[in-house]
Amino acid sequence: MGVRRFETGAVRDTDTGKLDYEGFLSPIVLERYAQYMNKNRLQSDGSYRDSDNWQLGIPIVQYMKSLCRHFFAVWKGHRIGVINEEDVCGVMFNSMGILFELLKTNKKGEKRT
Repeated sequence: MGVRRFETGAVRDTDTGKLDYEGFLSPIVLERYAQYMNKNRLQSDGSYRDSDNWQLGIPIVQYMKSLCRHFFAVWKGHRIGVINEEDVCGVMFNSMGILFELLKTNKKGEKRT
């Protein structure tokens, strides 16, 4: 690691080896995903679920079934030249849900197959 020196005299460590969230993530993608998530807070009975409701826990098998449906729709859309953003967001949601459950389990020290 090195040190960065700025013209102002300020000194900071380099960015080497640090996670670059600004570079790894896209604000327009995250905004579209948040719009998708907000739209899907509305439940069939007219009530709204909390935005973090999914973090209470959904079985991976349910995420996988939904992921497959959304992925199939994206794939089919790709083949005909019309990909639906909602389905791409559905792929993101279910993929992140699976990863969330895996990370949550791994933090407890358990193994999941």
